[in-house]
Amino acid sequence: MDSLNSLIDGFGTALTPMNLLWAAVGVLLGTAIGVLPGIGPAMAVALLLPVTYGLDPTGAFIMFAGIYYGAMFGGSTTSILLNTPGESAAVVAAIEGNPMAKAGRGAQALAAAAIGHFAGGMIGTILLVVLAPTVASLAIGIGAPDYFAIMVLAFIAVTSVLGASRIRGIASLLIGLTIGLVGLDQMTGQQRLTFGSLHLADGVDVVIVAVGLFAIGEALWVAAHLRRSSGKPIPVGRPWLGRADLRRTWKPWLRGPVIGFPFGAIPAGGAEIPTFLSYVTEKRLSRHRDQFGKGAIEGVAGPEAAASASAAGTLVSMLTLGLPTTAVAAVMLAAFQQYGIQPGPLLFEREPELVWGLIASLFVGMVLLLALNLPLAPVWAKLLRIPRPYLYAGILFFAAVGAYAVGGESLDLVILLVIGLIGFGMRRYGLPVLPAVIGVILGPAAEQQLRRALQISDGSVSGLVNTPFSVTVYAIVALIVAWPLIARLVRRRRGDRNGTEDARAVSGG
Repeated sequence: MDSLNSLIDGFGTALTPMNLLWAAVGVLLGTAIGVLPGIGPAMAVALLLPVTYGLDPTGAFIMFAGIYYGAMFGGSTTSILLNTPGESAAVVAAIEGNPMAKAGRGAQALAAAAIGHFAGGMIGTILLVVLAPTVASLAIGIGAPDYFAIMVLAFIAVTSVLGASRIRGIASLLIGLTIGLVGLDQMTGQQRLTFGSLHLADGVDVVIVAVGLFAIGEALWVAAHLRRSSGKPIPVGRPWLGRADLRRTWKPWLRGPVIGFPFGAIPAGGAEIPTFLSYVTEKRLSRHRDQFGKGAIEGVAGPEAAASASAAGTLVSMLTLGLPTTAVAAVMLAAFQQYGIQPGPLLFEREPELVWGLIASLFVGMVLLLALNLPLAPVWAKLLRIPRPYLYAGILFFAAVGAYAVGGESLDLVILLVIGLIGFGMRRYGLPVLPAVIGVILGPAAEQQLRRALQISDGSVSGLVNTPFSVTVYAIVALIVAWPLIARLVRRRRGDRNGTEDARAVSGG
């Protein structure tokens, strides 16, 4: 009841004309910047941090929240229309959203993403209000073995459901893990795969990898095949979801937040793992599995709802524990400290107006995001009317600008091209791109958690399975690995049984 009263007071703060203006400005700026390949919400918040120096803290953080959600949706827009993720959480949207766009259903994919963001954000923010203390206390108890188990689950799940074969999925994952090794060893400080370059000592930024594999690889692949095809503009299609689409999307919209929110709330979480797991879940539960990889709308709706709910969950750890679980949360934590405010258990007591105004503004921002972007879905989809040679030339330009903006180094452009060539080769030989991106994102974190778990157990492998949570996760991993063999045995037994029954029927006849 105290939370509800505080939330009502927060709405009183968030709905003042100036704070409404900052929320709207944040959503618009976030969406506009998120549409640019390579410039995600973290960079958007970082770039706009100096702009807020003259604002009061409440107004500044309300605008930051709008930028966060707007940039996430903007990243999904380019991911769906141009196969160019604006940030890592939008990677999964490209798998089904881009084939939908190529089939003339780009507007429907964008509408499913916008409503998914709205549903996920609303449900996630409600859970933030209700469950923040509980989730925070649970998050403290999750240790290194549990984190490593979760990451192994993500690796196995995504290599099992993507691509023509598991071998190709694993090969793609190994490419990503290798790229993730580039840089300094976090524990020993030794250089790995840097070839003597100081610039590579910091590793390869995941944005450059995602843009290179998706955008550059796709542009090169299209350029290699343009002579064989007419290169005509892709039709936009109807701007709204039909009844059949709604029947297929309402359950993923509700399932996504259930997956996304807990992962956003735990330290070292974020939107990457839950979007991958949401995609896997929707593929397992869908009645239209044959459409996955060709433009299944469930594969857009579920992961986008999970990503938005994860963004709300991210604020749990940051506000209650002072632990940033994503790059955006880290930038916002720096902004808190800039104002002389320290997030933690006492923040709700010391700065109730700011905290509850921020939480209330999340509801307002979700409504503004839906109101602004749902009508704009057909407008964004008209990007596909541009002839493909011009369209992909523009993609290459913005991808290069986004990659250069990450570090301001010309070597980043060379790295972008090299990774783009790797992406082209992966398309040529049928390797799925997503496991490679997952390897880059989660590989270094998985290595760090593995080492921590082994250090705690003095090098004993049993230290990886010494908690009930990790044992449960590994049981799920074993089930996923063994499921094809189990399914094959079940089918063979059914076939043998049916054959025996047929033989009996024939002999009886």
